[in-house]
Amino acid sequence: MSQTLEKYFVPAPSYYPLIGALALLLMGSGASMWVNHIEAGPWLVASGFAVLIYMLFGWFGTVARESEGGKYGKQVDKSFRWSMGWFIFSEVMFFAAFFGTLFYVRHIAVPDLGSDIGHYFWPAFQAAWPSAGPLGHLELTMTPTAGKIALGLALMVAAGAAVTYAHKPLEHGNRSQLQLVLVFTVVLVGLFLGAMTINWLPAINTALLLASAATLTWAHWSIRNGNRGQFNLFLAVTIILGVVFLGCQATEYTHAYHEGLKLSTGIYGSTFFMMTGFHGLHVTIGAIMLTVMLFRSLAGHFSADRHFAFEAAAWYWHFVDYVWLLLFLVVYVL
Repeated sequence: MSQTLEKYFVPAPSYYPLIGALALLLMGSGASMWVNHIEAGPWLVASGFAVLIYMLFGWFGTVARESEGGKYGKQVDKSFRWSMGWFIFSEVMFFAAFFGTLFYVRHIAVPDLGSDIGHYFWPAFQAAWPSAGPLGHLELTMTPTAGKIALGLALMVAAGAAVTYAHKPLEHGNRSQLQLVLVFTVVLVGLFLGAMTINWLPAINTALLLASAATLTWAHWSIRNGNRGQFNLFLAVTIILGVVFLGCQATEYTHAYHEGLKLSTGIYGSTFFMMTGFHGLHVTIGAIMLTVMLFRSLAGHFSADRHFAFEAAAWYWHFVDYVWLLLFLVVYVL
């Protein structure tokens, strides 16, 4: 019995990796000069970013044209999926390092420094969290009551579980069940906001990302059913929710600085801004990715059965959502 084998697409030689290497060289050299107060440093870093942006537009543009030209088969699609999966796994390990650091600091380092031996070196140190190091204990003003924390946490977990379950009716084409689950998610998000009070910015940000997960799932449903107009609408709403999230985070940072919480404010300030700041960077990257997907869709790209570029961006966005839920739990609640 004969079997037809699919030919694996082999791309033409490309100079974009060399351009990417040049961008990294400029950024690395410029950063070294910058920290050593050499005048050319910032200019080299800016030049490196410009070259990197040129490389990204050129390289990904080439991939998009090859995909739309029908050159990619099932084997290439499978390799793309594995590649994106491993990339997200590397991001998981990246954030795992920060969560591990926070656990070590809170449960090992701070109690150890507050012990009898620790007081020998730091007699004024208080073994309490949040800690400003030798400066003493931090008093945070943006903390809800214990009852609101418990209720909000339960609603947050329920909303996250609901939007995850929504992928089951999405895969099976059950429109009514998908609508019901997504509406239920939005209701839980509203209740979450009410429980945590509208003035607490981290709660608002959590609600924004949970809502964006629901709108992105609906956008996925739309493109799978060939409804490009609805896909563009819900994708745009998802991007807007992400931008509003970043605006709320900027407002929170401004409030924190006015309250005296900075990157240099002991170990709490360092871990807080590193973890939430890197997450904000990932939200920015995810919003850029989804914006590119929106422009590609407006240009006529994607179809009901060929839209993995969007799926990859959606995977990344859902990953960012779940990282924030964990951040919200360990940084703001516990």
